[in-house]
Amino acid sequence: MSSDDEAELQRIVARRGRLGAALTAIMMTAYFGFILLVAFAKPTAGQLLAGERVSLGIVLGAGVIVLAPILTAVYVRWANRHYDAAIRTLRERHK
Repeated sequence: MSSDDEAELQRIVARRGRLGAALTAIMMTAYFGFILLVAFAKPTAGQLLAGERVSLGIVLGAGVIVLAPILTAVYVRWANRHYDAAIRTLRERHK
């Protein structure tokens, strides 16, 4: 593998790491924000919405649950379009 290819591989891997870190930070912020809301702002979390049928805490909790597969889909889509294609290109150069 040439030094140019190694540099390209390092760039691709670093980009994947940055994306993974960003998506992880988003998920952790949402999760811990929700946990802190429930722990320290119970009246806010218990505030009723939708004609007093559901609490803000339930809505936000469901949002956190829905966010996880959305972020996973973002990563998978990026990996399929960019990461896998770039790795495939590097492999084909060395056949």
